[in-house]
Order: sequence, then C-alpha cells, then structure tokens
Amino acid sequence: MPLKLCSVDFLNSAPLVWGLLHGPQRGQFDLEFASPALCADRLRAGLVDLGNVPVIEYARQKLAFVPGVGVACHGPVRSILLFSRVPFDRVRRLAADTSSRTSVQLARIVLARRFGVFPEVLPHPPQLEPMLSVADAALIIGDPALRLDPPQLPYACLDLGGAWVEMTALPMVFAVWAGSPAVLTPEVEMSLRASCRFGRQHLDDVVRMESAARGLPLSLSRAYLTRNIVNELSERDLQGMQLFLRYAAELGALDSAPAPAAPAVRP
Repeated sequence: MPLKLCSVDFLNSAPLVWGLLHGPQRGQFDLEFASPALCADRLRAGLVDLGNVPVIEYARQKLAFVPGVGVACHGPVRSILLFSRVPFDRVRRLAADTSSRTSVQLARIVLARRFGVFPEVLPHPPQLEPMLSVADAALIIGDPALRLDPPQLPYACLDLGGAWVEMTALPMVFAVWAGSPAVLTPEVEMSLRASCRFGRQHLDDVVRMESAARGLPLSLSRAYLTRNIVNELSERDLQGMQLFLRYAAELGALDSAPAPAAPAVRP
C-alpha cells in the first residue's frame, strides 16, 4: 500500500505536489488535501503517514521532517495578513483564521515583540468583517488572504512574513513535510524533493492551472509563487525556523523548542 500523504490545499503548496500529481512521482503516494490545521490533525490521529504541516505542529508532535523543501518566505509573503481596526499596540482580541497553526503563533510573536501586546486569541472562519466585529484584529492566511486587496480596505494591514524578516533578518518557514522517522526513508525524502523540483521547473504550468482552479488572477499567482513564496529551503531557512520555534516556546506555544534541525538538503 502506498503511503498516505496530506498536503495543504493552498496555492503556496502547489509546487510541492506538482511532481506527485503531474510528474515522474505520480502514483507513488496516496495524496489528499486539507487545510493546514486539518493536515496536522489527520497526521496526529494516524489517518495519514505524512503531512505538509504547520511548523509549529512539527514541533508539537515531535516529528521528523524532510530537509530541503517546504513553504517559506524571505520577505513579504502576501498571504499571511494581520488586519486591525485599532493601532497594533492596542490590540486586545485577535480573531485567528481556524486554518492556521503556525501563523497564529507568528502573529502572537510579532504583536508581543514588536508592539508589546498579548491579545486573547479567538478562532474564527476567515471572514474579515465578521472577525473584526468580535475582535480588534484579524489574521487571515493562504488563498483567502490572496483574495483580499489590503490597500482597498479601511484597516491597518501587516504582512507577517515581511514583519518577521524585518524583525529577525532571517527567513520565515511556515510548513514542512513531516511524519514519523520510520516513514521518512531516503527514498521517500528523495521523491518529495524531486516533486518540488519538478513543480518549480514547471512553474508556468502551475500558475496557469492553479490560477484557473482557484479563481485567482494569473498575474497575482505568478508574482506570489515567484516573488513571495520559497519552496526550496536552505540552511538559513532552518535557522529562521529554529528561531521561530524558540520564540513560540517563550510564549508558551511549545513545551520547549526542538534541537536544531539537520542541515538542509538541496532538492
């Protein structure tokens, strides 16, 4: 039986699975899709063998991960947006997208370290106006964030990827392929890195097909996957991931940060 994989159904993860869907790795795994939070829950419940999961869940579940591939940014990410109807240093209640696990901790870290506030977090579906009717600020991630046009909205908006990089001078890693060490054989890792490489090499196809399927403008999808999203992770990305996990542990989101990850492997 092929291994069961759960991948995030956001545009930022499409290159990761392109080879699994359309390339030489097609048919090697039993692939399903869900939100980041549900991918993590399905992995924890043993319903899948591997998940493209939020980095915070890799640490919480004490998993192993595939070096060299994931979802990261080296500057503004465009799809992790914090909106507020009050100045950020006055945020007391934060409505957080229920799809999110890593990004809600990133929002807490940025609000604490940059603005000195520690808001109550209220899980909420990603609907901006209802979120801001019950909270001072709203966190929306992934494709729902891409469908918003921040300059046209009457709220302050902070790109949390850009805020992290500005604050730390390190990349921000949002998700990685993770699972039990017993499952992550060299052959499995090689296939997942090759799938990502195939996706990045066929980015024109990814943009064309995924834009149509998701109802996103072609130009937005292309800019997002070429300028905002990084799928091939380096040693510096892992340094950023480790710092994020340390900051999350300091805020009580983890018992402790995991030991430094193994060096990244080129996909």
